[in-house]
Order: sequence, then C-alpha cells, then structure tokens
Amino acid sequence: MTKTASSKKQLLETAARLFYQKGYRAIGVDTITEESGIGKMTLYRHFESKNDLIVAYLRASDTKFWEEFEKATKDAFSPRDKLVAFFRSLSFYVTHPNCCGCPFLNAATEYPDSDYPGHIAALEHKESVRQRFRDLARQAGARNPGVLADQLYLLMDGAYMAARLFKRDNPGANVVEAAIVLIDAQITGETQT
Repeated sequence: MTKTASSKKQLLETAARLFYQKGYRAIGVDTITEESGIGKMTLYRHFESKNDLIVAYLRASDTKFWEEFEKATKDAFSPRDKLVAFFRSLSFYVTHPNCCGCPFLNAATEYPDSDYPGHIAALEHKESVRQRFRDLARQAGARNPGVLADQLYLLMDGAYMAARLFKRDNPGANVVEAAIVLIDAQITGETQT
C-alpha cells in the first residue's frame, strides 16, 4: 500500500470510529487529524471537506453492511430463513458493547436536510435494505411483500435506535423473535420459532 493510500485509509478509519462513537457534528477535522496523526493538508488532499469524509464513511459502511448481510445469510436455505438469519445476526450486533446504533440513522438524524450529501447516502442505503427485504419477502411467498418489508425495516431501525439509547442491555435483544412473528404471519398466517 502506498503512503498516500495508507494515509487515506488511516484518516477514514479514524473518522469512522469517531463519527460512530461520538456523532458527526461533535467531531471536527481537528480531532480527526489529531487522533490519526495525519495533518490537515493531507486530509484535504484526500477529502475536499468534512462532508466528503462523512459520505466516504457512509459508503464504506454500506459495503460493510452488505458483506455482513451476506455472511449472516449465506447458510440459510430459504428466503424466510435468510430474513430470520439477518435478524438473528442483528440481535447479536445491537447487544454488543461497542454498538452505537446505525451510522445511517445517525447521519440522517444529525443532518435532516434531504439535500445534504450524507443524508442522501443514508437514504440510498436504507432504500436498498428495504428493497432487499421486499425481494426476500416476495421470494418467501409473503401475502404483501411491501408491507412485510416495511415492517421489518421499522423493526431493524428500532433495534438500532434501542442500541444507541440503551447500549448493551436493550430491547433489541428480542428483535429476532419479533421478526419471526411478522414474517410467519405474512407467509403462513402462523408463527414458528
């Protein structure tokens, strides 16, 4: 890895950790450069502004989310099982002591202006998640895939917010049970475990 690529990676990793733990508005460029040990001029060579750094972090978070989604669902045999596997993985994630919620929700909350680049990146991610839920719900035979997808989306984001608010001991620990009830009510009209 070149020195340029290494400094860019270090800046992004430092910003990611700080943004996720402390919030976007609470962390300035000075803090990022100080914690990373990389100068401000170098930061601005890689990222034109803090907004560009936020968007780069959200894009990297999107990639990581989908990698984790695929990892969590790879052994599931059916679309229903894929949905359940995702929520099982989510229940572990939101109860991990280092979980600070969802970087996309955090960005949309801190930057509610729909024209803000970070808000746009967050919305794109959330729409892609809703679409994946819709596709899996349709493949699983849900009576109304759009409704199920939206219910699961709300459940997911509720678990993320519970993690942000309550930290480790939070209602998100029960997200998989709630997901199973919603999924099975749409597929069979019954619930399974």
